Amino acid sequence: MHSVEWKTPKPIMLGSRIAFKAKFLGRELAYEYEVIEYIPGKKLVMKTAHGPFPMETIYTWNAIDENQTRMTLRNSGNPTGFNKVLSLFMRSMMRGANIKDLKKIKSILEK
Repeated sequence: MHSVEWKTPKPIMLGSRIAFKAKFLGRELAYEYEVIEYIPGKKLVMKTAHGPFPMETIYTWNAIDENQTRMTLRNSGNPTGFNKVLSLFMRSMMRGANIKDLKKIKSILEK
């Protein structure tokens, strides 16, 4: 992810819109998410409002113990902006991009 821009006032709530720019497979992608479900500390669901392909992202958080939390991330969508051959590899490529982003988030949070 290269940049993030809030399109609505903070803090995050239902209806919040956030614009992202990212580089994926050598292409710059710009897309805007809208928050469609939010349970603080438990669940965040965002769906693309504008972008190269429809996508939904779900984050969930579960306490492991008093010092650790497990975060899960699930993306689903239909990559219409890519050719059919490339679409076959999208799942593994998205997984790699997500892992990279999650490692970055983890390092920031653990500082």
